[in-house]
Amino acid sequence: MAREQDQGAETRPLTRTEYWCNVVSQILFYGISLYFFSYLTTYYLTGAGGATLLAVTMVPVAVALAYLNDLRHGELYPALGPVLATLVGAGYAAALLYASAYFVAEFDGIRINRVGFWNDADKLAGAIVVALVLEYTRRRYLALALVILALILYTAYGYLVPGVFSHPGMSWDRILTASSVEISTGVFERLSQLGLTLIGSFMLVLAVLRAFGCIESILVGSSRLAARSPRLLPQAAVIGSFSVAAVSGSGAANAATTGSATIPALIRAGFPRVKAAAVETASSLGGQLMPPLMGIAAFLMAEYMRVSYFDVVARGFAPAILYFIGVSLAVYLLAGQYMQRAVNPRREPMQPMDIVNLAAYGLAVVALIWLMGVERRAAMSSAQLVFMGLLLVLSVLFFARLVWASREQPLALLRRESLREAGRPFVRMIETFSTNTAELTVLLASLGILTATFTITGVPTKVGILLMETAGAHLALMVLVAFAFGYLVGMGLPVAPTYIIVAVVIAPFMIRAGVDPWVAHFFAFLVAVFGELSPPTSVVAAVTSRIAEAPFVRTMIAALGLCVPLLIMMAGVYTRPGLVVEPGLAQVPAFTLLLVGTLGVIFALQGSFARTRALDWTARLAIALFSLVVILYPDEQLAWLAVVPVVALGMWGLARARRSLSEKPLQAAVNDSG
Repeated sequence: MAREQDQGAETRPLTRTEYWCNVVSQILFYGISLYFFSYLTTYYLTGAGGATLLAVTMVPVAVALAYLNDLRHGELYPALGPVLATLVGAGYAAALLYASAYFVAEFDGIRINRVGFWNDADKLAGAIVVALVLEYTRRRYLALALVILALILYTAYGYLVPGVFSHPGMSWDRILTASSVEISTGVFERLSQLGLTLIGSFMLVLAVLRAFGCIESILVGSSRLAARSPRLLPQAAVIGSFSVAAVSGSGAANAATTGSATIPALIRAGFPRVKAAAVETASSLGGQLMPPLMGIAAFLMAEYMRVSYFDVVARGFAPAILYFIGVSLAVYLLAGQYMQRAVNPRREPMQPMDIVNLAAYGLAVVALIWLMGVERRAAMSSAQLVFMGLLLVLSVLFFARLVWASREQPLALLRRESLREAGRPFVRMIETFSTNTAELTVLLASLGILTATFTITGVPTKVGILLMETAGAHLALMVLVAFAFGYLVGMGLPVAPTYIIVAVVIAPFMIRAGVDPWVAHFFAFLVAVFGELSPPTSVVAAVTSRIAEAPFVRTMIAALGLCVPLLIMMAGVYTRPGLVVEPGLAQVPAFTLLLVGTLGVIFALQGSFARTRALDWTARLAIALFSLVVILYPDEQLAWLAVVPVVALGMWGLARARRSLSEKPLQAAVNDSG
């Protein structure tokens, strides 16, 4: 049975054994995916049973799906060979489905009748879920797994730790029950419930957008922008990557997909490999700041602050727009230095369906904002309404296009190929929703274990005491200590776990020290986003440097230069808290000050003011100093006065950059094969 298997750039026919193992894995995956999708969509419509029952039912199913997804892609223990890997994957799935069925059957007994006196069968079912969650985390997020392992060992052997962090230690039985059958903590706690409910409902919207090609249309639209003028190529790369990253939920995943197109195009245009990789790094990272997802942190922030999801999103647009404008200016200035050749992107011309898809994407965002912000509907029901509307409209248009294409041969619609084509978007929708939601749920379940160990050992209280003592000296020192803590725990971790750790350990005590809750939590969020960039473990830079075939360390450093807006906002939320404290027009003054200061710093780092070295460096130093006053000085009147020289020097630098870009003759156009 010869079937093609993708192995990087090479393909080879599958053996009979590999083929049948693949068939088994696909059947298991799609069967459980259909169950997962059907169960959750029914829950979103009815809310039957509540979030706790949903968690004990679907968390094990989500873990099984995550393993089966790896199995069907040949990524589950490839060293074992296809037969053993399939047996292991099927065994994992069977054990997890047993755990799900057991928890449903014994739900009231575990939650009410046997609280504190769980039997061995309860603990066995809990141990299955905890062990397989940790094993998946080890394979997918090694840094996070090591943190959790260290905390588990600390929980068991805390008496070996000297000083303030010493504690008597917990029994392994207590650690297991806190991580599983207690339900209020561990793998079934509110984080997993949030992933399956609110976040899952938004994943449905993203799944239908991906299934019908709306995300691909964003890239087509950005490439058409570049085609209108070769000089717009760098900005088109930023817009495309930023837009897709905003709905992908992962900077690294976005860099791996859009970067394969944008990075080669920038290199062909004359950008050095390091700079091309840095542009994609900054763009993909910025998507984590943009609503509606904000790297999943928007949902988590709403949960921790006990506010509506819309309250978070309404405040999130200003920092995201500030970051985007700053990166766009930095890339524009780089284009003036490096762009040498015109590049014609090798993409299909924009079709009417691309325009429809872009309109659907825009209307989905507008509809969510309207339903949550104007009609004040709950976020989950708003997402469901948008999902059903999108599915209806896009399905009708999709089938209308199929019928129109077969108008001369109507019976062709009944052929196997046509039926397969008709079902492809719906299969893709179920697949996308199931894989994304399952993987996110497993991640949140592992974070539930982490927060359980935090809770029962009292680590947040002890760290908070140290922070409060630091705050007694000066609030700025407290912020620096909090940043250092977030920097260390965030190295190599996605946005969500870093935000949770900082929000649990740091934010409550910053609030107690007098910091506004919105400031504390947005600071935690910005630190978490920085974790995907922070040296020496920047995951996004690792992906982009590999695509560009550029040195990793140099790429990371260059990306830091482009991500200056993120660094500025971490300080800016304290010096200009109006950026996040109240949404809407109240954000405008703080937003304006921070934007002017950010653009001034970017001109100082990336711009050019004169050919004479002494004059150029004098202008750079002047705009940098005035910009720091605008960003950091507590007296806003003086800060507004400092805006004047920053704007004047910025206009000078912008005029010089425009001349440099417009007067530089571009070499003949080349095709972008990337």
